[in-house]
Amino acid sequence: MANTLLMPKATAVWLVDNTALTFDQIAEFCKLHPLEVGAIADGDAAQGIKGMDPVMTGQLTREEIALGERDPNHRLKLSEPKVRVPETKRKGPRYTPLSKRQDRPNAILWLVRNHPELKDAQISRLVGTTKSTIEQIRERTHWNSANLVPMDPVTLGLCSQIDLDLEVQRAARYAPPTAPAGDTLLPASQTEGLSISDARHEDAASDEQELDADAVFAKLSSLKSKTEDEDDEE
Repeated sequence: MANTLLMPKATAVWLVDNTALTFDQIAEFCKLHPLEVGAIADGDAAQGIKGMDPVMTGQLTREEIALGERDPNHRLKLSEPKVRVPETKRKGPRYTPLSKRQDRPNAILWLVRNHPELKDAQISRLVGTTKSTIEQIRERTHWNSANLVPMDPVTLGLCSQIDLDLEVQRAARYAPPTAPAGDTLLPASQTEGLSISDARHEDAASDEQELDADAVFAKLSSLKSKTEDEDDEE
């Protein structure tokens, strides 16, 4: 990470107003032209900019300012930052080494079969391919479809397990809900529509079923007693 001055114009405004540094020193420290620093001092430039104290931000020390005020030829030095923030990498298509590009169709086939919920854009981010290639593998129109073998992209080194799990979780989050399997309770709209007569009819039907069962058992017992009487007569 390059050590650069934050908000150079605001820093120049503060140095002009609060120090006895020359225009050349401020211009060299803030990477500005001396005439621009002079315009700031005259109020012709940076009128709406609030000065920023470089000492408070840790970019300049009081001792360094004092040295510059005593010696007009002294060049101010930017303080080393206490915390270095790494530069953010520009997001772009995933780079796949040449040695592994031949394995991408196999990885796409594995993703299509094992994670059908993944969208083409997600597969493209994981293995660094194009949507047309994904469609060809889905529809079995790829020129090498007969020789493709599904292979895990993590094992092939095309993506990490963390990236794969993240994309699967995203796909599951936006997937449509599936209907529950098995018997479920009737919705309230159906149960509330039943009338009292319907409920009584259902109760009567259940009572008839119970009565029929009692009649069957009574008939069985009578047959059994009749058989026992015949045995006694013999």
